[in-house]
Amino acid sequence: MLGGTEREKSVKTGGEMGQKGSSDKKEAKKKRDEGPAPEDSNKCRSCCFPLLVALLQLMLGVAVTAVAFLMLAISPSLLTRETPHWAGIILCLVSILGFILYCITYVPDERTSLQFIVKLLYFVLCLIGLVISVLVMAFAGYHYSQTSSFNCDQVEEDCVCRLDRDDPIARTFTYKGVSDCEVITGTLTLYFLLQIVLNLAQAIVCAVGAFIMWKDRYQVFFAGLQIGSPSTQHWQKV
Repeated sequence: MLGGTEREKSVKTGGEMGQKGSSDKKEAKKKRDEGPAPEDSNKCRSCCFPLLVALLQLMLGVAVTAVAFLMLAISPSLLTRETPHWAGIILCLVSILGFILYCITYVPDERTSLQFIVKLLYFVLCLIGLVISVLVMAFAGYHYSQTSSFNCDQVEEDCVCRLDRDDPIARTFTYKGVSDCEVITGTLTLYFLLQIVLNLAQAIVCAVGAFIMWKDRYQVFFAGLQIGSPSTQHWQKV
């Protein structure tokens, strides 16, 4: 009887240990699937996409658009490439997408399709914004050097400008609705210079935003490495 009781106790103890080991394995597997704790996820979300990038994109986009409309108010004869309000509007849309990305709950392994699509779209739009900013800088630089060399004459309500006053076949630029040619050689030139500075800053910010998305996708992610005993999980970034 005594031997039977001891065997029953040993079997019962072995069964409890087996159940405990099984529960520990299930818990460890669950933690591996879930990834880091929620507070770590929130922390990584804040580190992954700084809010400052979206704010800078929005402010610079608004500034580029405002300066472009001020340039357009000088004369309706200015071309679309000379008043890049379209570039500022596009970059404002990129910043709004950045705010949406910041508000999405961060999942380290990108297991949600919404997060992956928004991140990919934001990365592509940042690259497009970078290209647009470089193009605007090129146009603004060309027109800045051109207007700073103008020789302008007032003809009724228009301002007629030439690069070389003595050249009879030199190209003529007519700005309608300009009552003072000083606006073309002074104010408009200053606006072109301002566009160069703003779009240079915007190009840098877009490059930083694209780099953050690339780094988050290919350099910093949770590999789910387990260090220590099964009952205590430690996660490591690689």
